[in-house]
Amino acid sequence: MLFRKKKAVPVARPSPLRAVLGREVATRLATTPGVRRRPSDHAEIYARPDFLTPEQCAMLMASIDANRRRSTLMSENSDPEYRTSDSGDFDPRDPQVQAIDRAIADLLGIPVAFGETIQGQRYAPRQQFRAHHDYFHEGESYWDEVERSGGQRTWTAMIYLNDVQEGGATWFPQAGVRVLPQRGLLLAWNNMNLDGSPNEATLHEGMAVVRGTKYIITKWFRESRWIG
Repeated sequence: MLFRKKKAVPVARPSPLRAVLGREVATRLATTPGVRRRPSDHAEIYARPDFLTPEQCAMLMASIDANRRRSTLMSENSDPEYRTSDSGDFDPRDPQVQAIDRAIADLLGIPVAFGETIQGQRYAPRQQFRAHHDYFHEGESYWDEVERSGGQRTWTAMIYLNDVQEGGATWFPQAGVRVLPQRGLLLAWNNMNLDGSPNEATLHEGMAVVRGTKYIITKWFRESRWIG
């Protein structure tokens, strides 16, 4: 009997570059007033309440509503309920968006040029984003393009733009952290382990909204300059 040889999946490699970046950002966040680390032995997750003003949140929500489209995935998934949210793009030339972009990068201490364009997401009742990682998997078909465009994702910064009546929590099941939406709250986490390899415990889920509508913005940082 003949067997088809399975494609080898590369082992996630440690990276001194990502390890240094991780330590620098973690140190900066740990010493920034108002930032608190969420208790977990498995992932570095930080929260900063009231990072955006109510006016900034309202502006971003209006922009998401005006430009929203169905959210997409970088790789194929056969589950039609895997990601059901809408996404909204922002004009990177807008001075208000640029100010928020710089503020996020400054909080983490990462060059603005390393960050992907801010993206907005909107979750209506029953919409969700099932458990996933933000980092890129080296065995996927997109990996070569990822390396050309700035490399691995390192840190994620996500900001809730409104309170939600029920549901819509961000859940890290392996890290044991669950965060409820709160207007203006910034959540940041290191997608890497201390040695710079991808941290599987950063698996997280945008839980389904039960009542209300959830708005967030997300900014992903790469290990080097992002080429969009």
